[in-house]
Amino acid sequence: MFIEIIILGVLLFIILQYNGSISVNKFVNDNQDVFMKLKESDFDFYAKAKYGDSIDVQKLFNTRLRNAMIVILILILLFIADLNYVNIIIALIIGYVTYKLSYLNLRRYYKSHLHQIDLLLPYYLKNLEILVQHYTVPVALGKSIDEAPEIFKNGLRELIEKINAGDSTIEPYMAFARDYPVRDSMRMMRLLYRLSLGSQERKQEQLLTFSRNISSLQQKARATRYKERLDKMESKTMIMLVCTGAGIMILLIISILMIFTTSI
Repeated sequence: MFIEIIILGVLLFIILQYNGSISVNKFVNDNQDVFMKLKESDFDFYAKAKYGDSIDVQKLFNTRLRNAMIVILILILLFIADLNYVNIIIALIIGYVTYKLSYLNLRRYYKSHLHQIDLLLPYYLKNLEILVQHYTVPVALGKSIDEAPEIFKNGLRELIEKINAGDSTIEPYMAFARDYPVRDSMRMMRLLYRLSLGSQERKQEQLLTFSRNISSLQQKARATRYKERLDKMESKTMIMLVCTGAGIMILLIISILMIFTTSI
């Protein structure tokens, strides 16, 4: 009887949701100001880092809320025969975990790509160095976006927007470095900021310093790539040796068993 009630409740909820009598999406939209307080400060950044600028971040956030609420409602229906404060708290906790999982997946995706960012940054900076020789730093940053790796584009747009809004401090550059916390990103953005402040007379000297640091980063990136290829080759060689050794051992065991069988 209990299972039939649950099934009936779930079907009733689906029917009411389908014909518009109740709407989780409408509830989320009507209480957007309240739910926005649950939104993580870096959610937009992680979402765009994974899906690109074309993603509707607000829609993605609303989907998270909707899924969490549906989970809570289904759990309350499951506990309806023995509904108490403990079961309600359990339903809320599981709903909150469901809500947080998508954010944690986005953050995990970004963290897993930090290594890729670390390898791409020197080559982006090299392209930027060429542009800085002909333009001011803000203009060079703007022109570099089209050729920049996809993962940098959102951070670069935010950096340029802050500079164009009149922020002449180092903070926009440091914000970019914090968004991409990889090897030497802080130091390189400080050098870029100093380059933006330097007079025309000192520009060549600062460009040389900037160029030397980029060359050093490129060497480190090449060394990292070489080490990764070497480690991969060593791993494949080890697997091959283990498989060969295991195959030989199996053949020896089969041969010994055949000898014993023939002797008997």
